[in-house]
Amino acid sequence: MIVLLLRLYWVFFLVGLFSMGGGMATVPFLFDLSARTGWFTTADLTTMIAISEATPGPIGVNMATSVGYVSAGIPGSIIAPLGLVTPAVIIILLVSKILNSLWQNPKVKGLFYALRPASVGLIGAAAFSVCAVSLFSTEQGLVLHWPSILLFGIMLAAMNLPKLKELPSVFFIAVAAVVGIVFQMVD
Repeated sequence: MIVLLLRLYWVFFLVGLFSMGGGMATVPFLFDLSARTGWFTTADLTTMIAISEATPGPIGVNMATSVGYVSAGIPGSIIAPLGLVTPAVIIILLVSKILNSLWQNPKVKGLFYALRPASVGLIGAAAFSVCAVSLFSTEQGLVLHWPSILLFGIMLAAMNLPKLKELPSVFFIAVAAVVGIVFQMVD
């Protein structure tokens, strides 16, 4: 069992080290891992992807937890995600050491200050893309998706009502999810 746990840690350490680009970047590594080790089938992997997408948290960590659990039970579900995040922790520690010494440089401070508008632009572009996909149907061209627009308007108005404004945002997300499921059933 210890050999299996060490192997799980090492395999996920390598996955964490080489899968740049977020959690979905780990999926090709996991398909290869399935073929090489036989710890789980590709059908198991597709189920794990669906569960990882549906549960809160980073998909890569959720996938590592699922693979670890399927492969070695509860100890595996702890060891695999630890292996996955270890390279990121090491890299962050190294970068923070370097940045601490560079942070005093006025040019470095200026560079980070200059990156702020780019960050705002990227967030704005992402918000625009999500709105465009959510509010417009592209199946028959660019057509307004009225149920989504109606839901958006109702939720925007509800969030600005004085009594409802104090509710946590997760309440509005849950209500929107339920209404979205109902819209999907009706559609």
